[in-house]
Amino acid sequence: MFKDASLSKNRRGIALVATSIASVLFLAGCSPQLERGFLPDASGVTNHTDRIIGLWTTSWIVLLAVGFVSWALMAWALVVYRRRKGETGMPAQLRYNMPIETLFTVVPLILVLGFFAFTARDMQAIEAKNENPDISISVIAKQWSWDFNYVNEQVYFSGIQAQFTGEEENISETLPTLYLPVNKTVKIDLSSRDVIHSFWVIDFLYKKDMFPGLTNHMYFTPTKEGTYAGKCAELCGEYHSMMLFQVKVVSEQEYAAYIAELAAKGNVGQLSNDYDRNQNLPGNNPEVRG
Repeated sequence: MFKDASLSKNRRGIALVATSIASVLFLAGCSPQLERGFLPDASGVTNHTDRIIGLWTTSWIVLLAVGFVSWALMAWALVVYRRRKGETGMPAQLRYNMPIETLFTVVPLILVLGFFAFTARDMQAIEAKNENPDISISVIAKQWSWDFNYVNEQVYFSGIQAQFTGEEENISETLPTLYLPVNKTVKIDLSSRDVIHSFWVIDFLYKKDMFPGLTNHMYFTPTKEGTYAGKCAELCGEYHSMMLFQVKVVSEQEYAAYIAELAAKGNVGQLSNDYDRNQNLPGNNPEVRG
């Protein structure tokens, strides 16, 4: 009698814990952080961020659903096929069950093909070339800062490494800053003066590597004004962690004023490859090319 009461109490406790966990998961699912898969609050920042958030969160939903089914099956097997009191030896073994083996093959195959198809679809949209962008910018990485060429306007900004004094300060005031006009299509050419770097604007939810001797490209439209943190996302040497920058998405009027400010400072023209540290790359030597 006492044993039955103890078992009943244990079952009630387990049911209470399971209900509590389910409630927490349900309530957490209503939070904005979970809705975007714990990504930065980047909805609407560019024309690509909502697509990226959708792909990410949908993938996690599918994977969690598969996980819950797998955990439930494991729990069921542990309970149903546990060793009972008085049982000895090995239980009956199940071999060559074609339906189960087929299930274990087909389901992962469908998942892999599905993830590949949706990822390829979104990557194709994100990487689609824009042959006539409103703004063309050349971003050049260097140890450990950034140069920005505003190609259409024929002005430039040459950055220096982030300066930390160890005191309380607003470091953002001294960071290299890339200005972009809101709601204008942008093409960014990405290259490096020395080693491999990576251009990453965190809230844009996308990054791209920068190789010496090779130019990569990014195409997007910033759709929300604001200041966004950026950094190098490829280990590039001693001061990699200090290779910071920021992007300011501003109105057309503010963008035009900034361009005029660069021109007034004498930053007219374009920073060239003459400043590259690697001058012995294939194709750099005219005598060799000739």
